[in-house]
Amino acid sequence: MSLIRLNRKWSYVSLLLAFVMLLATGCSRQAAKTGSQAVEVKATQVIQKDTPITYEFVGQVAAKDQVEIRAKVAGNIVQKMVAGGATVQAGQPLFAIDRKQYDAALLNVRATLVQSEATLSQAQRDLARYEQLVAQGAVSQQMYDNAVTQVQQANAVVEANRAKVVQAEADIQDTMIVSPLSGRIDVKDLSSGSFVQAGATTIATVSSVDPVFVQFSMSENEYLSFAKKGNGNSPAEWFGALTLILSDDSQYPLTGEIEQVDKGLAQNTGTLTLKAVFPNPQHILVPGMFGRVVAQGGIRQGAMMIPQRALQQILGKNFVTVVDADGKAESRAIKIGNQIGTMMIVEEGLNPGDTVVVEGFHKVQPGTPLNVTMIAPEELKSPVQK
Repeated sequence: MSLIRLNRKWSYVSLLLAFVMLLATGCSRQAAKTGSQAVEVKATQVIQKDTPITYEFVGQVAAKDQVEIRAKVAGNIVQKMVAGGATVQAGQPLFAIDRKQYDAALLNVRATLVQSEATLSQAQRDLARYEQLVAQGAVSQQMYDNAVTQVQQANAVVEANRAKVVQAEADIQDTMIVSPLSGRIDVKDLSSGSFVQAGATTIATVSSVDPVFVQFSMSENEYLSFAKKGNGNSPAEWFGALTLILSDDSQYPLTGEIEQVDKGLAQNTGTLTLKAVFPNPQHILVPGMFGRVVAQGGIRQGAMMIPQRALQQILGKNFVTVVDADGKAESRAIKIGNQIGTMMIVEEGLNPGDTVVVEGFHKVQPGTPLNVTMIAPEELKSPVQK
């Protein structure tokens, strides 16, 4: 009985082993079939042509002129004549400070001036009389000299009081605060009733709107590269007209030019700051906006270019998938240069006529057979399908 059971057990084991071997054989055949199947990809040839070189820098719009408005006199704001964020013109009244105390001060110094002028007039009449008497020998020379001194002192007092009147009149004029430039006032301005300290309290800030600065920076290596090509010219002369690409990828219609270059590299970042001035008649550009400043360089003869979407970055290095002579995938490390629109200049790693995969490269490994569909450069504007 035990022998029968043992034979049955070995029969079951034999059947199971046969099934597993059959399954493994089928899987191996399926894997071999799959491994030999070509993968669908899209590719394009490396483009080689003379190409204008452009350089892009991240820039930020800033006001060309910006002034913090502070009162020259102290007092309470009694009238606010513009709303925050309004466009203002140079000389336009913005705020009025209570002037009652300054009106009273002007009346006081004017009265003092009149009094000192009367004293001067009396001293001058006395001096005229002493001139006649000293000529006749009726008074001593000492008395005459004293009269001359009194006239001089009285005249000095008059001049001092006149200066006080001028200052008092200026204080009254300074109670009316006007815009120092044409532009736009900020929304953080003070309200009516606020007390301002002379020369200390910032009442508002006015920024010019046309033209504007676009500030950007270049690295030390970029600076050295441009300096070697600049033939001793200053950084402001390295580039011609500058183009500005806005954050929505639209091109600003007007061009700019470099106007200011910092005296040296910033210690904390090691970059050189430049400011380009752009006309802004439509007030499209506002401070704080970001964009890309595009500068035109020279012509790169016979530059090799590939679509940016063909790049694969691994651990900080750039690779592309190339279709080799046998129609199989080959991973190749490359060195890239400047970006020209959606294309990248290739410095090393590719040859003219090479075919690079632009879609589907994530599905293949080196040596994988490829079923390649060639596409033209103008078709590369379609959405990416890796």
